Amino acid sequence: MEKKSPHILNASSNLLGFSLLIITSLKITKISGNTYLDEFAAVSCILFACSCFFSFLSIRTNNEKQEIKYETIADYLFLIALFCVVLAVIIVTIRII
Repeated sequence: MEKKSPHILNASSNLLGFSLLIITSLKITKISGNTYLDEFAAVSCILFACSCFFSFLSIRTNNEKQEIKYETIADYLFLIALFCVVLAVIIVTIRII
């Protein structure tokens, strides 16, 4: 089985930066009070950070069972965080249209 942890770590860290950019731009434009966009972005930031943490643990552990466990947790956290980002993008799209 191919290890997914390095890919999860790379993608999670990049999308964490994207989520932080969303929150920052909302605070600068003062739009955050009108929508749930900042809440979805904040949840995705936390989940991406946790996904980074567990994928890093998966890479660094020597125990194979722990590695699989950490990788699975990181994978699910990444998926949920990605769903939050998609919701944030949908909200932005609806707001622009």
